[in-house]
Amino acid sequence: MRKSFWGMLLAGICAGAVNGLFGAGGGMVLVPLLGLMTDLEDRQVFPASVCIIAPICIISLAITWESGVTPWDIALPYLLASLVGGIAAGLSGKHIPTLWLHRLLGLLILWGGVRYLC
Repeated sequence: MRKSFWGMLLAGICAGAVNGLFGAGGGMVLVPLLGLMTDLEDRQVFPASVCIIAPICIISLAITWESGVTPWDIALPYLLASLVGGIAAGLSGKHIPTLWLHRLLGLLILWGGVRYLC
């Protein structure tokens, strides 16, 4: 249990820091850290990360909203489409093998890294 507690604490701090600094990406850090630093089974890592990231995103939204810099005219269409995508992925994700979810996340991380380096 101690490994799990300290691992979760460190993973949460890292995810919050990345999300706070960059406005997103906490989940990309959190999924591998939860897998490495906790006793969670692979099938538990992705749902756990969603439960952790959702409140972090709400806090980030509240901060940007308070500062008056949230571009609602641009963000709202993405938000509505993301809700549809999130529901579809949530319902179908349990049918995708965990190994493939890890591979897809790895490819997304690589693509994002290359995109921002070039």
